[in-house]
Amino acid sequence: MVVLANKVNYYKWGGIDVAFAWRPDLSVGFDEIDDQHKELFARVNTLLEATSQGKGKEAVGRTISYLGQYVASHFGTEERHMARSQYPEVSSHKAQHVQFTNEFSTIKKKFEAEGPTSQLTILIQRQVCDWLINHIGKTDKALGAFLRAKA
Repeated sequence: MVVLANKVNYYKWGGIDVAFAWRPDLSVGFDEIDDQHKELFARVNTLLEATSQGKGKEAVGRTISYLGQYVASHFGTEERHMARSQYPEVSSHKAQHVQFTNEFSTIKKKFEAEGPTSQLTILIQRQVCDWLINHIGKTDKALGAFLRAKA
């Protein structure tokens, strides 16, 4: 599955069309962060597609590794903006980043132990997708509003 702005391509998982799509209501109004969020959605979709299609451990492993690196880079971007703008909620926002990083590490360890299973796909959907939508929809939107007001 590929997500580019509002274009969504679905993939099959257990006979069901599945999508994890970027939506305009998730925009934080700060282009650099919005662009990175769109890329995160695309990367998560690549991972979901690889696991749901039963691709080999090596292919899924590369995708998990790349997604982990991209998340770290994205969090670094947000945290730099928070520091530069003296964002008052920086501590709680960074704590959420740490929480996600720990959860993603657990997913990576589960993958390394068990391989690309259907349970891994469900875990990614529940922990990664749900977390990203909630975090972007609340925490990052608040950051975006603050950054726009400071600009």
